[in-house]
Amino acid sequence: MTAPTTRRGVDHEQRRTAVLMVAPALVLMFLVAAVPIGYAIWLSLNVYSVRRAGLSEFVGLTNYWNALTTHEWWQAFGQTFFFAVTSVSLEVVLGVAMGVLLNTGFRGRGLLRSALLVPYAVLTVVSAITWQAMFESNLGLVTGVLRALGLPGGEHVWLAEPGYAMAVIIAADVWKTAPFVALLVLAGLQVIPGDVYEAADLDGAGRWQTFWRITLPMLRPAIALAAIFRMLDALRIFDLPFVLTQGANGTETMSMLAYQELHEGRLIGQGSALSILTFATVMLVSLVYIRFAGGNIRDVAQEGR
Repeated sequence: MTAPTTRRGVDHEQRRTAVLMVAPALVLMFLVAAVPIGYAIWLSLNVYSVRRAGLSEFVGLTNYWNALTTHEWWQAFGQTFFFAVTSVSLEVVLGVAMGVLLNTGFRGRGLLRSALLVPYAVLTVVSAITWQAMFESNLGLVTGVLRALGLPGGEHVWLAEPGYAMAVIIAADVWKTAPFVALLVLAGLQVIPGDVYEAADLDGAGRWQTFWRITLPMLRPAIALAAIFRMLDALRIFDLPFVLTQGANGTETMSMLAYQELHEGRLIGQGSALSILTFATVMLVSLVYIRFAGGNIRDVAQEGR
């Protein structure tokens, strides 16, 4: 009885030490995240006067009801999810392809790996301005090349037409963040044991069979992690559509709608409610993804070893 009792005492002391060590970080996280979120929730439960400072009226969930019953919210909701699903899907496919390519041995691989970081290192606003210039109707590089080659799209004003504007935003996001996925995939490839490939080679497996039956299954942890990170970030997209289109022509996202209500319309309560709905949507998607689509990241990682 002495050994189990001693063991429980040691475990209790270790847990107590762990709690004391993480407590400062938890307090800091609470102050940085929980307090602003709580204040935003309180703002969303009130209606504020634009004429008299400090004048407000508690209205409960009215602001949420008004938001959820408007066409603007559901339109922004649909456009945000279309952007997120399309861009993340393309980023995962391109990221896996780039990661596998960079993992092969060839001259100049180190330089190419360094160059891969350039798009991801560029500020999003700078990237958006660059893409805006590339698709400018008269002097843009892309539109000029399309016109010179007689290809479709050369005569279109891309950022002023529905569909085309969203395509530019998706392309700009994929160009910037696909390298992030590639880096995670490359890191996942580095931990795959070499003897696995040697065994597959002895069994006569071709490159395509090796990729589908060995490489891709063992990359599940890296791909799952990259996909969830990118999905959560894409659902909060604001800067690209703000710079490129100001949310016009079918590119308004949930974050942009909240910004317009909060800062341009000066509807503090309504804008806060939209912000909280955006936050709740992202949280719900993350929980659903981890629970059903991606599984527990730790369990997936253990399966891949």
